[in-house]
Amino acid sequence: MKVPSQPAAPVADADGPEDRLRRFVTIWSRAVYPVTATSMTRQEFERHLLPPARELCAALHARPFDTAPAHRVGQALVAAHCTDPDALARSLGVVDAYLVLYCGDEQDHSAEELRARCARLQHAVAAGFAQALRERTLSEQESIAHSALSARSAAELALHATESRFRAVFDGAAIGIGVADLAGNVLEVNETLTRMFGGLEQTVLTRNIVEWVHPEDGPHVWRLYDELVRGERDSYRVEKPYYRADGTVLWTNLTVSLLRDAAGAPQYQLALLEDTTERRLLNLRLRYEATHDALTGLPNRTLFFERLEKTLGPSGDDRFGLCYLDLDGFKVINDSLGHSAGDRLLVEIADRLQSCVTAPGEMVARLGGDEFVALTTGPGSERKVAELADRMLASLATPVRVDGRELTVRGSVGVVEGPARERTPAEVLRSADITMYRAKSAGGNRFEYADEEADARAITRHGLTTALPAALERGEFFIEYQPLVHLGDGSVHGAEALVRWCHPQHGVLGPDRFIPLAENTGLIVPLGRWVLQEAVRQARFWQDEAPGGHPATGPLRINVNLSPTQLHHPGLVAETVDVLERSGLEPGALCLEVTESALIGADDDLLKPLRQLAEMGVDIALDDFGTGYSNLANLRRLPVSVLKLDRSFTQGMQQHPADPVDIKIVEGIVQLAHSLELAVTVEGVETGAQAQQLRELGCDTAQGWYYARPGAPDRIRTLVLADAV
Repeated sequence: MKVPSQPAAPVADADGPEDRLRRFVTIWSRAVYPVTATSMTRQEFERHLLPPARELCAALHARPFDTAPAHRVGQALVAAHCTDPDALARSLGVVDAYLVLYCGDEQDHSAEELRARCARLQHAVAAGFAQALRERTLSEQESIAHSALSARSAAELALHATESRFRAVFDGAAIGIGVADLAGNVLEVNETLTRMFGGLEQTVLTRNIVEWVHPEDGPHVWRLYDELVRGERDSYRVEKPYYRADGTVLWTNLTVSLLRDAAGAPQYQLALLEDTTERRLLNLRLRYEATHDALTGLPNRTLFFERLEKTLGPSGDDRFGLCYLDLDGFKVINDSLGHSAGDRLLVEIADRLQSCVTAPGEMVARLGGDEFVALTTGPGSERKVAELADRMLASLATPVRVDGRELTVRGSVGVVEGPARERTPAEVLRSADITMYRAKSAGGNRFEYADEEADARAITRHGLTTALPAALERGEFFIEYQPLVHLGDGSVHGAEALVRWCHPQHGVLGPDRFIPLAENTGLIVPLGRWVLQEAVRQARFWQDEAPGGHPATGPLRINVNLSPTQLHHPGLVAETVDVLERSGLEPGALCLEVTESALIGADDDLLKPLRQLAEMGVDIALDDFGTGYSNLANLRRLPVSVLKLDRSFTQGMQQHPADPVDIKIVEGIVQLAHSLELAVTVEGVETGAQAQQLRELGCDTAQGWYYARPGAPDRIRTLVLADAV
């Protein structure tokens, strides 16, 4: 089957939903119109297809998902005289190729879920088409059969002609036809019905209708039958299974009509049976493929969500437990050995996990990639979910042999347990996912229980991460300045620029809340550039207000922090030079602070931009010195001019008397730094005794709450004009 050729590229964003829908309808009409028997023009036929197309588009995004609209679309095709089998095939081809393309929106659903929904909608369209076509055929054949039987009872003179017509319809019908009396005794059957029941006519004629009971018969089936033989209804139609003589099951669409005599009294019952066994098996196969993972055979995300929705719904169990498993290090195996080996590994892991679900009601599914999820329900779920998580982790302990290699795989499991009917499936799975990553960050090969506070923090982190780019554009960041005080005379030597985020919902956030997020997303580069520009501009403003600076120290200096990601940015030197030139600030008035941990093991390529900046006159400070466990001999090759001693070394000096060990350590560091012609700045100075001790040890500058907390830039100007203490 061919459908009109269309480009595979995504639909232009400029097109609105209605425009995309009409383009979909145009493609559909071009594909189907040549094989229709309608009297409409192609333009009229295209307008006729617009409402069914809207139903398909709405069904694709509906919550909850329902295939009934697609079923009606299939019926509408038959009603529009699109009864050629090729019309159905072409319609299904168009839905498969273009529905998600023109009507899908990944903001509401993932691409994988949209494709799964599209497959189920195709099946519903086919089912509706087949049902409508079958009903039309049944209606025509029933009408003929009914007329023939009525004519047989009505006129003896026309008996021979009526019998001939009836026999032609009865024997030649493509569906099974049977006649029974009101007591249920089968009086006559055609050859088609005989073949449907195994080929032996006597096995059918000797039976009574009430003997054909099947366990899957609904109560309404026999209620409708009783109403018909009592004359309370003229017909009914149901889906009914039968047992054949060999024990196999025959599935049928059964239509039973009541035949009355000339006086209107009930006389016979006429049954029309359409064999739907193969179609039912096909439906089951399609359903299986739509709800099971093609690689591992486990239930997929679609089926798992259906089960989870039922579990958490009003008719579900009181409690549930869920385990969300992600393999540790699977990406390394996949990248090094190839996707084929990775797939074989996943199949083996799936088999092992399947063996872990042993209790009634438990299930395991593959959500995608190397993510699996298991569910247990009912009383004792607190104990059962912990045992299930233990079994899942234990099943991974034995190495998996793939292509002659023994691969060791571990997993991290997030566990959610609690009462049902309190959370939605999406909320439960999100909590399990967050908890799984918490287990992974704790070292992996373990399981962690969900924690509402931890979930809230993770959700907040995610929200802050997604809000960062827009926050920078909207100007939500600002800078506070903490003075750097010269220990010799207490004068303000300069200030460190500390960025803050004025978040619309969370208020003012410190750098510890968002700098790591900016590092992970790469936004630290534009954010750091903005901080540098603002800090340098402010330093130039201070110089213009007080030319010459402080008489003892010269112009005020500005310290700006550099992150590890900024150090690797190729434009670091050029951007710094550009900022200095645009502001008119001398390079000697700028100090860039780099953490010691960022320079551990740094090679010459990483140090090259720092050396270039140092050669220009920019000071480089080694921040948090003493926390990175670096070799002190490395100080000789680092282009730094300032050591910023971490506050952990000076906390012991806040007490009286000061910790002698801390004094000896600081004294040794100061002597080492001065021997290398490095200045020493101390962080976290909070008491006068601490400041005095550091002054006696020879430290050059200090900062901390003893002098001033970070604040607005105008406070620095005030401190310059007065004793900082």
